[in-house]
Amino acid sequence: MVMHVSLDSKLVKFSLLILFLLPLAITAWRFYQDTLGANPVEEMTHITGEWSLRLLLITLSISPLRRLLKFNDLIHLRRMFGLLSFFYALCHFLIYLVFDQWFDLMLIIEDVWERPYITVGFSAFVLLIPLAITSTDKMQAMLQTAWVKLHKLIYLISILAILHFWWLVKADLLEPIIYASILALLLGYRVYMRIASF
Repeated sequence: MVMHVSLDSKLVKFSLLILFLLPLAITAWRFYQDTLGANPVEEMTHITGEWSLRLLLITLSISPLRRLLKFNDLIHLRRMFGLLSFFYALCHFLIYLVFDQWFDLMLIIEDVWERPYITVGFSAFVLLIPLAITSTDKMQAMLQTAWVKLHKLIYLISILAILHFWWLVKADLLEPIIYASILALLLGYRVYMRIASF
């Protein structure tokens, strides 16, 4: 007899939470051990930013995979991956705020104004905040159709996040191209499904 384990179970979600928090724990341990290289702040910023982007793309992939695999249980993981993406984005921003700019508000404003990759990255982070705040069932029931419209911001956020990474890397564009290609597939699938439904 095969036992079916729901993806909505606390055990599954807790296991996935621990798994996807491991990169942060390993990074914190490497920082403590002073093994993050010549520029540990830059390395921590890169790791947290990239994991935020990965989790954002995983979040966007839930609905297409749910349809293609005919596995509706996947929907139970979408919120968790979205919140994990926000959590990594928050860590990414806090590392920049605390270790890079030392809470200097004027320096941050100057950075956001003068450096396009920081402008789009900061914009993506700010837009993620209302999505995280309204991620609960209670907020979804309260906002109804407005909630659906608000959470479509994830498409814009993902494009801004890719741009942020692309402009930051500058030289070796392989990783940004891979992420951009995945995003193009995910958005292209949604456009196709929208056209096909007419």
